[in-house]
Amino acid sequence: MIVLETERLVLREVEAADAAFLLDLLNSPGFLENIGDRGVRDEDQSRAYIADRITASYRDHGFGMWLAERRSDGKPVGLAGLVRREGLDYPDVGYAFMPLAWGQGYAQEAAAAVVAHARGALGIPVLAAITTPENFASMAVLRKIGFTDRGMISLPGAERESTYFTCP
Repeated sequence: MIVLETERLVLREVEAADAAFLLDLLNSPGFLENIGDRGVRDEDQSRAYIADRITASYRDHGFGMWLAERRSDGKPVGLAGLVRREGLDYPDVGYAFMPLAWGQGYAQEAAAAVVAHARGALGIPVLAAITTPENFASMAVLRKIGFTDRGMISLPGAERESTYFTCP
């Protein structure tokens, strides 16, 4: 199901058929370094991750991470959406893109669309975002779309602190 569209991207619900792409994304160096190891090592585990984490979020919260596909050719390039994270008072705007899509403005385009969707269609006035302290590219994206750095935060179960942002 298509959730929203931007000039260059379609964001839609993740499906079991996306398991191979998700496996690649979850094990890409940027994901592992900046988001973390989800322990997904094969397509069966990827399908389980989709069912247990992504589809469950759609059901439980009415939102989640959505697959970002290029409008031009339908190629999946990443994920963007909202996560309900323990330790945060507000839904968390998140995104992750494959290296082939880096430096093209997709993260900013997708994240801005997620914020607009959250505020409009979902009626969520305040959003959060977190990054690793070294992820300056992601921090720049967040600032460009209206987030403010609120300092460091320790989340339950996290190995280290994250940089915490809110919008507005």
